[in-house]
Amino acid sequence: MDAKKIKQEKERWRKERYESATEKAPLRDYDFTTVSGTSVDPLYTPDQIAEQNYLRDLGLPGEYPYTRGVQATGYRGKLWTMRQFSGFGTAEESNTRLKFLLDKGQTGLSIAFDLPTLMGRDSDDLLSQGEVGKCGVAIDSLADMEVLFSGIPLNRISTSMTINAPAAILLAMYFATAEKQGVPSQKLRGTVQNDILKEYIAQKEWVYPPAPSMRLIIDTFEYCMKEAPLFNSISISGYHIREAGSTALQELAFTLRDGVEYVDEAVKRGLDVDQFAPRLSFFFNAHNDLFEEVAKYRAARRIWAKVMKERFGAKNERSLWLRFHTQTAGCSLMAQQPLNNIIRVTVQALAAALGGTQSLHTNSMDETLALPSENAVEIALRTQQVLAYESGIANTTDPLGGSYYVEYLTGRMEEDCFNYFDRIDKLGGMVAAIEKSFPQREIQDSAFAYQIAIEKKRKIIVGLNEYQVEDEEPMDILKIDEDAVAKQVEKVQQIRKDRDNEECNRTLDALYKAAADEKNLMPFILDSVRCYCTVGEIVNKLKEIYGEYYEPPMF
Repeated sequence: MDAKKIKQEKERWRKERYESATEKAPLRDYDFTTVSGTSVDPLYTPDQIAEQNYLRDLGLPGEYPYTRGVQATGYRGKLWTMRQFSGFGTAEESNTRLKFLLDKGQTGLSIAFDLPTLMGRDSDDLLSQGEVGKCGVAIDSLADMEVLFSGIPLNRISTSMTINAPAAILLAMYFATAEKQGVPSQKLRGTVQNDILKEYIAQKEWVYPPAPSMRLIIDTFEYCMKEAPLFNSISISGYHIREAGSTALQELAFTLRDGVEYVDEAVKRGLDVDQFAPRLSFFFNAHNDLFEEVAKYRAARRIWAKVMKERFGAKNERSLWLRFHTQTAGCSLMAQQPLNNIIRVTVQALAAALGGTQSLHTNSMDETLALPSENAVEIALRTQQVLAYESGIANTTDPLGGSYYVEYLTGRMEEDCFNYFDRIDKLGGMVAAIEKSFPQREIQDSAFAYQIAIEKKRKIIVGLNEYQVEDEEPMDILKIDEDAVAKQVEKVQQIRKDRDNEECNRTLDALYKAAADEKNLMPFILDSVRCYCTVGEIVNKLKEIYGEYYEPPMF
């Protein structure tokens, strides 16, 4: 049946069936749009796909533009890496949790750092009080990193580290820890997030202004190209953009445009795009709208391949690949009836797998209340395992490919993403757009609209604005041992007493001079790390050159 005939049949169906049915029984009072605002038709047929030519770039798995996946074998060749995000309290406590998860079948490590570490402050800093070990593990010096990975062979496991402003320092600590295990950095596999632009946009954990921050990131690109060629020197992150309240489209557009900005900076440095681009990786959120999320991931691969080929002239096939990790949506978890979060996480994990993620973290049901308990995190991991081995979704690549609805959403997502690119380019690029508060305002508007939709019950959240339960029994949650916090403070102070402080001062002075001379800082940071300089000491030394970033007021 040709497209014209299909369109005629659809119009007949709409008048004779759909409209007739709605006259007899009105549609329920609900918002029939995606999170990104796309109006969802009651029926999708081939005519819509044909009119927009949305199948023109469908392609095949493992072939340009990679809509259907970067690997020809999909999950038949290799399942996604099951990488639960873990870390709390001290390095000793977090090491126990990492080993627990590995014993339960986790296939990769993902490290959560506490707020002081994320902000480049030591545990005994006055501004660290009340936050040490609370949202992740406290890492003050190489001594903590050594304990964190004690008994874990770094040559046999890949590690992801969610750290941004002080990313170069924590990466150096990881390399130094591997050295002590006898593992050269050339053999290490893993990822450091290292994405400062989304900090200015969404998560707000910065230290330095944009220019020196970008310089540090390109330093890690350049260093890893030579010294750690299997390590991903950045994970360009949309996760925190989405957690701040963006739509799926904004998450996609701002994340990929951040990626363009990093590639631009690296090329300006003189780096060969085909030397560093194969090690770029991405990190996306998985939210509740199953089909929109699948379309987002499929569109992301296609957009990135086109950008790398057409904008940057990349020739290495791997430079065109968008490889990504996914985490289920923390902002979707409800404190009300927290067992329902298991269901939400399952839907979100399903979307990530159907969209072809290479790596996945599933949130625990109690994470809206506290750091995850052992029972909750084991259920979250088992969710991945059941999907991988029992659901059948790993049997074929891109099983939703060709769905009229999914292909329509994928095409719309691509078009609207490139429209955002055009707006950002006209502003002078992503750094300039951030300085003008463009992405921040877009996200704020979306977050406000979503909240209004919930309050007016245009969007139903089970247990929150509908189907509430009174007098719920509280759930037992994980509590951080305050004695352990005190021990962490004592530990960092003892490190300063026991180390060779003369050597530490020498390496810090050398780092300062290298920053002033605009040299690649990674070798100098490594020297400081090896003699047990702390995160705060290294960050503060660089502040003397770079200063600190203060967000401009926004109205």
